[in-house]
Parts: sequence; structure tokens; C-alpha cells
Amino acid sequence: MQIDLSKIVDQGLGLAMNYIPMVALAILTLIIGNKVIKWLVARIGRIMDRTETDESLSKFLMSLLGIGLKIMLILSVAAMFGINTTAFIAIFSALMVGVGMALNGTIGHFASGVMLLIFKPFKVGDLVTIGVGRTGTVEAINAFNTTLKTLDNQRIIIGNSNVTGNDVINISGQEIVGVELDYGIGYDDDIDRAKKIILEVGEACPYILKDPSQGVVVSSLGDSAVVLSTRPFCKSEHFWDTKFYMQEHVKKAFDKQDIGIPYNTLDIKMINN
Repeated sequence: MQIDLSKIVDQGLGLAMNYIPMVALAILTLIIGNKVIKWLVARIGRIMDRTETDESLSKFLMSLLGIGLKIMLILSVAAMFGINTTAFIAIFSALMVGVGMALNGTIGHFASGVMLLIFKPFKVGDLVTIGVGRTGTVEAINAFNTTLKTLDNQRIIIGNSNVTGNDVINISGQEIVGVELDYGIGYDDDIDRAKKIILEVGEACPYILKDPSQGVVVSSLGDSAVVLSTRPFCKSEHFWDTKFYMQEHVKKAFDKQDIGIPYNTLDIKMINN
């Protein structure tokens, strides 16, 4: 069997002449399309900067927009070669559904991260309490988790869905914060003198603000103590300083003025048979 090389060459040249312009147009489309996408994303980023959009949120949205536009560009180029993009989209969607089911928890964390960036119940640098016993300064709000830095320099990493699914107390997000403090005194002690001591310690504290003014009230009558409550206000960054100062100096002042702080005791009676 004799192979007609000239016929094969002619067919090859014909195919090349047909596809070279298409390939060149596809390459040109990709190059121009990428430049247009970069320009558009940068333009939207500048608009977000002018409107003072949160930096974390703007970066996330620009990244999402860039990925979406690039996928559309690739599908457009594929359609130029006659590829059935409808079938491709259907396969891609089915694949994403399967991946989504496998990564259900991870996607939940991601969606919660988006909610945190949009609604902003707190920001980086805020002192917060999340759930029970998780108090610290917000160090980072990532796509899948939030990081808190505690007073003793530990880091608590909490999944974002656990953040949105728990009660969140933003202690310092308002710039000025009240510090809740309770002091128990004995029933035989002078209430007015104890209240005066607490106020004097508050006046001496360098972190407590004059306005709003500090007050002291009898909040409850316990089994073994009269509980006095006060809520001095300070700047949010001085929350711990204020709390620790008041705790130490009120105790010292009570000791000097013979004001007792009751504590639980256990009486044991021995019965000889």
C-alpha cells in the first residue's frame, strides 16, 4: 500500500490554515481578557478603598471576583473551539456538589467567615469573649477560623462556624467600657464606709474615667456576705489594668479599715460514742 505523502501534507496544511487563526485569536483573547480582568478588579478595589470598605472584606471580594471572571474567560475561549461548554458546566457543577458534600464543615466555616467580614461583630484588636471561657484580643479573622490572643500570650483558634454559633461579647469594641466588679463584706461591717472606700480607690486609679462617674450599690444579700457592685468606666485598652488595680487596692484598703471579706468555712464536729 503506497502512502500519498503529498495528500497528507496538503491535509495538514489545510488544518493548520484553519486552526492557526483560531488559536491565535484564542491566545489574544486570553492575553487581553487577563489584562481587562486585572484592570477591572483593581478599579473596583480603588472604589472600595474610597468608600472605606474593610480591608479584609475588600481583598476577599476582589479575589472572588477575579476567580469568577477568569473562569468565564476560559469558558469563552473553549467555546471558540466548539467545545460544548454547557456539558462542561454541568460536569463542573456536579463535581462542586460532591466536593461541597465532602467538605461540608469546611464550607460552613468559610461561609461563617464571610458573615463575620460583612457584619463585623468585632474587628482585629478588639477584646472579646466567645462562648464560655474564651476571652482574648482578636488577632486575625481568616477564611476558616478566628484567632484570639489571651492575656497570658496563648492563642485560641476557633472555627468561624463556632464563632457565629456562640454568644459573642465585644468588650472593647466601643472604645469605652465598664468593668463589672463585685465585693462581698460581712453583715456586721459598715456598708457606707465600704462604699466610700471603693469610690476612693476608684478615684485614685489612673485608668478610670471621671465621666461617666463611678457608683457603688448593694447588688445582693448573700448567705454569708453583703455584695457591693461597682462599674467604673475606662478606655477599652485599659480594661485589664483597671480590673487588676481595683481588685488589689480595694482588698488592701478593706484590710486597713478592718472591713472583712467573708469566705466559705467548714465546721466539723466530732462526736464520741
